[in-house]
Amino acid sequence: MAVPKPGEPVLLSGNEAMAYGALAAGARFYAGYPITPSTEIAEVMATELPRVGGKFIQMEDEIASLGAVIGASLCGLKSYTATSGPGFSLMQEHIGYAAMAEVPCVIIDVMRGGPSTGLPTKTSQSDVMQAKYGSHGDYPSIALTPSSVLECFTLTVRAFNLSEKYRAPVILLSDEIVGHMREKVVLPDPSQLEVINRAKPTVPPEWYEHYQDSVTGMSPMANFGEGYRFHVTGLTHDVYGFPTERREEIAALMEKFKNKEIHNTRDLTMVEEYFLADAKVCIFAYGSVARSAKQAVKILRRNGVRAGMLRPQIVWPFPKLPVENMLEKVSHVLVPEMNVGQLRKEVERLSCTDRAKVQGLNVLDSSFITAEQIVDRVREIRARHRHVGEYVNG
Repeated sequence: MAVPKPGEPVLLSGNEAMAYGALAAGARFYAGYPITPSTEIAEVMATELPRVGGKFIQMEDEIASLGAVIGASLCGLKSYTATSGPGFSLMQEHIGYAAMAEVPCVIIDVMRGGPSTGLPTKTSQSDVMQAKYGSHGDYPSIALTPSSVLECFTLTVRAFNLSEKYRAPVILLSDEIVGHMREKVVLPDPSQLEVINRAKPTVPPEWYEHYQDSVTGMSPMANFGEGYRFHVTGLTHDVYGFPTERREEIAALMEKFKNKEIHNTRDLTMVEEYFLADAKVCIFAYGSVARSAKQAVKILRRNGVRAGMLRPQIVWPFPKLPVENMLEKVSHVLVPEMNVGQLRKEVERLSCTDRAKVQGLNVLDSSFITAEQIVDRVREIRARHRHVGEYVNG
């Protein structure tokens, strides 16, 4: 299909929208390996990248794919790949490498049933914790979760912006439902999009420090071939990129990684609140399940239940402040997930003095969680707690 024209309605799938979002963000290199349910992203890029002077390459596997993406990014191209659970597992070593070497890149993970080969054509949210802890060591993790086709476009642009700004790998956690569903969307005009490019050095080559220390954890980045001398390694390194075992240099590097998150909390927190102002029950949901959660809130409200929804658009770093504020206002929280409760445990962690108020609805057979299931679970909670009038009735 032709590239959608901004301002005109078009029927797109989530995967297609992410591919066009990458183009709008300035992506000019894609390396990947076909895998259900993300393959449509590669198909669009194979057609469209050559038309804008970009490069598409199908690699022999997912490990090589992210390696090629890292190399292209070091040469100055905005670069990305797309995969699903098994391929995402294979990429973890290179995700850690990109974090250590501070190489901007984007990894789209269209989640499916697992573990291992699992259920290739079914949906799941099984990779949430892997997006945070998949590679070893302490490094900044940034992961976004779209729940609509339009958001697949806009959050892809956002993912590239964050990657370039923070010089870090950024993960876009979609799922099979979001990736394959089709919706009528109107894509924004390019002039309305904020597109961020990596900061360039402002000093002469002889003064350049590729990993310059900073309070915010961000530093300018020269590309290979621009006359700046630096070294790239997965080893702990000094400000020039050369391996080091000096304690003060190691500490400075680890502090820099930490600062990318703790000094940029506002920039790395994105949530949607839906009827939350007066809610006594909050449904905390993300990705495709948030669509069911929103409908469940409508049903519950029609039946006199003061329900609301809090939806994170960025799950890593975890939106601690909005969740803490929500926990102070509501009596119970329901976290529906297509996994064993990966984000529910994060909500429970913030509600450690009253963990009973956080309940889960967990589906593990890769079937989609419906609004009716969420409503029924809320009714279960009502039946179990005798003080129901204190938290669900108007």
